[in-house]
Amino acid sequence: MPSDRIDPAQYESQLAGKLAAFKRDFADFGLPEPEVFRSAPLHYRMRAEFRIWHHGGRIDYAMFEAGGGDKKVVLIDDFPAAAQPICELMPRLRDVLQDCEVLKRKLFQVEFLATHSGELMVCLIYHRPLGEDWSAAAQALADRFGVQLIGRSRKQKIVLGRDWLLESFELDGRTLRYQQIEGSFTQPNAGVNRQMLGWARRQAADAGGDLLELYCGNGNFTVALAPAFGKVLATEVSKSSVRAANYNLEANGIGNVTMVRMSSDEISDALAGGREYRRMKEIDLGGYRFSTLFVDPPRSGLDAATVELARGFERILYVSCNPATLRDNVAALHDTHEIAAAAVFDQFPYTLHLESGLLLKRRRAGG
Repeated sequence: MPSDRIDPAQYESQLAGKLAAFKRDFADFGLPEPEVFRSAPLHYRMRAEFRIWHHGGRIDYAMFEAGGGDKKVVLIDDFPAAAQPICELMPRLRDVLQDCEVLKRKLFQVEFLATHSGELMVCLIYHRPLGEDWSAAAQALADRFGVQLIGRSRKQKIVLGRDWLLESFELDGRTLRYQQIEGSFTQPNAGVNRQMLGWARRQAADAGGDLLELYCGNGNFTVALAPAFGKVLATEVSKSSVRAANYNLEANGIGNVTMVRMSSDEISDALAGGREYRRMKEIDLGGYRFSTLFVDPPRSGLDAATVELARGFERILYVSCNPATLRDNVAALHDTHEIAAAAVFDQFPYTLHLESGLLLKRRRAGG
């Protein structure tokens, strides 16, 4: 997203348009008035990545804007959507890279990751092998700016420091801590993410029983929601995300969560009495009294097996990054569940993208 599209004066009108479209999309399902969670209008992105454009002996950050049949190259001097530490580092880093041939040569892309807790990571991606001369120059760069630095090229990853950051922030009187691993998914808008966690906790406050969470990632919601339930069974298919989730559970002193590396269709099959899964052999599914299903799926939404699984839950807490697939899933569940609460989360200002959350409750007989 080029920086010339970022205009705080237009923020409220653009959000109003997205909210109106969301309400139209769900009008057939008795949508209650959604709570609206706004983003900061500037410096809200904790992740940013840019191509490096080599031209006339100079390098610049670049993005691409689709136009006609070709992608237009847009050179970036500043990116006010990015967190303040990223914005401050960008020109200084570019100048150092410009003046150091071993760091500049065949540099293809730069990725930034920041945290509210003050940590910063830079990943430099190349179209060439990286040798000892690169490592020496990169270490000096990391020391100069006080960042965690990673170099990547084909089949090569060099870590100077560590390949993860530790995020921490306050939520409802607790300090939550999260390991964020380079290359793994993390919520890009940390301010809105904190609002999402707070909303989800409020919906779960009176649920009781146990929680089944699918697509748990690094435990972003797991850490926030676990204290509201007796026990939690959380699933995730990515190995690196499972490792981060286990780290985060321990870092936050949470002992009522069992993590299992399984896909949503596998856990759906296991809970439906399907085949035996080696990864489930130590888990007593019969010992759980699930009251709530929490899902934060990819853009494709819930598959048919997971929708069928969801029918068996009293409450479904659904956070979505795609209103279209959310609508399809709500339509499929409409005969058994109704929308009890709704929210929208503006993770990506100045775009058409809108995240949302629904609490679905089982319909009562005759309702």
